[in-house]
Amino acid sequence: MAETGRETVRRLEQAILELLRRRAPGASICPSDAARAAYHGDDDGWRALMEPARLAARQLVDEGEVEITQRGRPVDPGRTRGPIRIRRAR
Repeated sequence: MAETGRETVRRLEQAILELLRRRAPGASICPSDAARAAYHGDDDGWRALMEPARLAARQLVDEGEVEITQRGRPVDPGRTRGPIRIRRAR
């Protein structure tokens, strides 16, 4: 059975939280780290998970779990363009 979009986002949320648990407090990850961690293949298929990874990060912001940053500063996830980083909420 094919995975739904919601299941994909949930899997990416879990990947984000697990990656952050393994890092020092204050450390951040790139959405691509979560996409790669959640992808189960040997090719570049993880790239298709980039937008769902960003969505998963935004949902985790709404839940108070993480912050999305640019240049080390928290940003509004709904207004962000360009590269982002994800870190645990402070």
